[in-house]
Amino acid sequence: MAGYTPRRELLARAKGGLAMTRVTACAIAVGAALALAFPASAQRVKCKLEYDLTGWSMLYRFGEGSGRITCTNGQGASVSIRAHAGGPSFGGQKVIDGTGTFSSVHAIEDLYGTYFDAGAHAGAGRSADARVMLKSTGNLALSGTGLGINLGFAFGGFTIRPR
Repeated sequence: MAGYTPRRELLARAKGGLAMTRVTACAIAVGAALALAFPASAQRVKCKLEYDLTGWSMLYRFGEGSGRITCTNGQGASVSIRAHAGGPSFGGQKVIDGTGTFSSVHAIEDLYGTYFDAGAHAGAGRSADARVMLKSTGNLALSGTGLGINLGFAFGGFTIRPR
């Protein structure tokens, strides 16, 4: 074997090892970039709302309240709630210990904003209310019991904001 020396063999192995180190470093860099682009928090979470709401209506329906959102990933927030709608609607109402279930979202921030609300309502004394509201990032199903006298239907919004 002409030209063979132990030193050349070591250099050849070192060059191969250096190339392997470069490939490994590149693979680690690509993996890190993917981890940053698709973080673990991108998993969808389920959240619930517990709330109280008081309102009135006379051709315009209005309600205010507060609540607490809790999510399966441990996030939670105190929120303020505002409901507003228009339509032939009359009366007053108070929802106590209402509950809501949100469709799966990426983060609690996706839940804030205004949901489209359309519904009919009627009650005298103790009454129950259930409705599903829509928003671009998901929907919200509400149910609750309360007191009041109300009759009508209305179209509007149900807004949730962090407190």
